[in-house]
Amino acid sequence: MISRLWAKLGKPSSNAAEPFLAADNVPKHIAIIMDGNGRWAKKRGLPRIAGHHTGMKTVKRIVMEADRLGVKYLTMYAFSTENWKRPKDEVDFLMKLPQQFLEIELEELIEKNVQVRMMGHKENLPSFTLNAVEEAITKTANNTGLVLNFALNYGGRKEMLEAIKEIAADVQDGRLSTEQIDEKLLSSRLLTGDIPDPDLLIRTSGELRLSNFMLWQVAYSEMWFTDVYWPEFNEAHLQEAILEYQRRARRYGGL
Repeated sequence: MISRLWAKLGKPSSNAAEPFLAADNVPKHIAIIMDGNGRWAKKRGLPRIAGHHTGMKTVKRIVMEADRLGVKYLTMYAFSTENWKRPKDEVDFLMKLPQQFLEIELEELIEKNVQVRMMGHKENLPSFTLNAVEEAITKTANNTGLVLNFALNYGGRKEMLEAIKEIAADVQDGRLSTEQIDEKLLSSRLLTGDIPDPDLLIRTSGELRLSNFMLWQVAYSEMWFTDVYWPEFNEAHLQEAILEYQRRARRYGGL
């Protein structure tokens, strides 16, 4: 008999049986576009940075719930290469969030056997941001549990362009032939070269686009969109997304 992991979805229910998640079909890799912090704050008459600060607390809850449910990789879109266009005060605050988050949560992440990684471009990142992330990466490097992969100063097009340039240089220098270039090779040169592609992509706040996030990797990911702003996203919403994932048949172009 297939084992089951019961999960409340946070919906009003009277006599109906609570929905459940199949423990043997939890997405191995979930990627999340954490969107709506600013709109959540504006709706409450608060500055945008208040939304980002509250959103940081949501990260902790979702990481712990993903770990509890058996997710192996969790990639969270923290700051894109396009986010530098935002007002300087907001960017400065966003750059401080990784340091604040890790100062508070790193000890527990270590206790939970979580391995912290960063996927993105180090240039332009302030030293205090980079130092905090690199310290977390070093201290959790030997952990064997959930891989928490922060996409920080990340852009999908830039990632692919750099991978293509690297491959082109190898061809020019005779280390590769054009016949050796295939999907597997390109995947290996991306920033996610050693982790599987996402099974499930979640985006909050009601937006229905990828926003330059993991453009190659999500080719066959199941996508789940919600109108809920990121600061309001909770464990029940994550469970709901996974339940919807489990209802779908993944055919990869086949029958």
